[in-house]
Amino acid sequence: MATSLYDLSVPTFLQTVKAVRGFLERAAGHCAETGADPDDFVHARLFDDMAPFHFQIEAAWHHCVWGLEAVKTGVFAPPALVGPVPFADLQAMMARAAVALEAFSPDEVNSWAGKDLDLQIGPRRLAFTSETLILSFSLPNFYFHAVTAYDILRAQGVPLGKRDYEGRLRTRVA
Repeated sequence: MATSLYDLSVPTFLQTVKAVRGFLERAAGHCAETGADPDDFVHARLFDDMAPFHFQIEAAWHHCVWGLEAVKTGVFAPPALVGPVPFADLQAMMARAAVALEAFSPDEVNSWAGKDLDLQIGPRRLAFTSETLILSFSLPNFYFHAVTAYDILRAQGVPLGKRDYEGRLRTRVA
């Protein structure tokens, strides 16, 4: 059986969005247990020249939801970055991402398969198909920002492991 555009995108994004929601919840729980303030994570970075935690969460949201919107409309036009917001707002952002992804139906997403997309992203004009946009642009960027957010929390002492990042695997029913 062939893998559809929907299968490549929505469930794949949702697996990690739900994992991100889970590790954000673990971070909040860790702070409640230790008396730390989760808002201290908002500006945390792995290195001085890397974007802070809040940007990582926002960019992950943009690449999953707005990557699919780009396939739908032919324009990658995520909303403007909101900048530093309270930790709870970052959690809400990922909750909105899950709701938005769950609203896409398989028939809707699959109807966009094979489209040619010429996107203006910053100063670059990039020619994609629906599939190559998802596979070579949105997914790699999404994973980069999700794992960087995870790494920042780990570096800040939140007890996370690989399974927290993987989320719920989509195994076949035996």
